[in-house]
Amino acid sequence: MGPALIQGASRGLGLQFCRALASRGTTVIACCRDPSKAGDLRSLQSDHPSLVDIVQLDVSSEGAVEEAAQHVKSSHGKALDLLINCSAMLSPSGRGETSLKDVSMKALQETFTVNAFGPLVMAKHFGPLLLAGEGSVGRQGSEGKKKHTSVVVNMSARVGSIADNKLGGWYSYRMSKAALNMATRNLSIELGRGRNKVICVAMHPGTVDTDLSRPYHKNVPKGKLFSKDQSVGYLLGIIDGLSLEDSGKYIGWDGVEIPF
Repeated sequence: MGPALIQGASRGLGLQFCRALASRGTTVIACCRDPSKAGDLRSLQSDHPSLVDIVQLDVSSEGAVEEAAQHVKSSHGKALDLLINCSAMLSPSGRGETSLKDVSMKALQETFTVNAFGPLVMAKHFGPLLLAGEGSVGRQGSEGKKKHTSVVVNMSARVGSIADNKLGGWYSYRMSKAALNMATRNLSIELGRGRNKVICVAMHPGTVDTDLSRPYHKNVPKGKLFSKDQSVGYLLGIIDGLSLEDSGKYIGWDGVEIPF
């Protein structure tokens, strides 16, 4: 695999993706809002100085995204094989809204900016590098021929499924993830045209032991709370096996497609 870029790399799933990919010998471009506060990420860079490049990127700023894309283009060549958008927020308060009285315009805007608008703007500025990538050697389409298969992964969540919503609540998070799923489907169509193509998928990592989910751990069934290492292992196993026929899908950690 050529260079992989992780957006939201300083903690949680993003940091674990960086660790897992670097351990494979993959060049990792680790993007986060404030590298000076990313101690664990800097430690990883110390362990893999030739593989890990830490880049400042605030996903809520299109200027910062564009600047990061220019850095990658000048420092790592004009090609990128994998982009994983990991940054997410439940809401600015850290807890999902349980009823309409908890909803505010400001919180909705902030949540959508990080969870949905940011990944789309990432695709806008890094799309040309993905289209120039070589993809992972050996990935094949159903007819057995090697295809150009750079990959965009947008980390979604099962609660973003409209069909699966039986409980309500969590307005900003559910809505922003549903919007992200739509953006992913749109990207799969646009980046699936032409000679070079990019696989675009939305993925649900399961309920993972991260800061985002911690307030709700007591409600998670036994055996369904995953470590970051466990979840990323499942997800990379799926990513490794993706083909162009998977582009546009919404896939769970277990490889099962989730209804939109």
